[in-house]
Amino acid sequence: MDPDDDPAPPAEAEPQCPDCQDALQSGGRQAISFLLVDTLTVPVVGCDGHLEEFRAICELTTEDAAQLLNHLPAGGIQCPACRNHDQAGGMPLVFVEAGAVGVLACETHAKDVIETFKSGLQTRQQLGANGPL
Repeated sequence: MDPDDDPAPPAEAEPQCPDCQDALQSGGRQAISFLLVDTLTVPVVGCDGHLEEFRAICELTTEDAAQLLNHLPAGGIQCPACRNHDQAGGMPLVFVEAGAVGVLACETHAKDVIETFKSGLQTRQQLGANGPL
């Protein structure tokens, strides 16, 4: 992947999208959505538009449809470390165009979701700008 396409910019970078900034700074439960991708249920935070773009890109490299829920799914979050993730300790940000998605998961599952996103970006680039999305 081209270094300019890296979704993980320097730690001091902030999203340009004001709705993403508000969602990331709020930290309230009402700002959290849940990404269901492969076998993972991962809490994520961002504005609706950039969360949907993140989900769509992740879905390009998954066997099943990636889903985004605005409520805790039945069965909850299976991973105890993800379930007990302390947002005060920080969260990885994945930049999606001018916005960003915060991944509120344990280190292992955050890496898995970020790798899925990166693979999806590569797939989208290979499909070209006019590919299906």
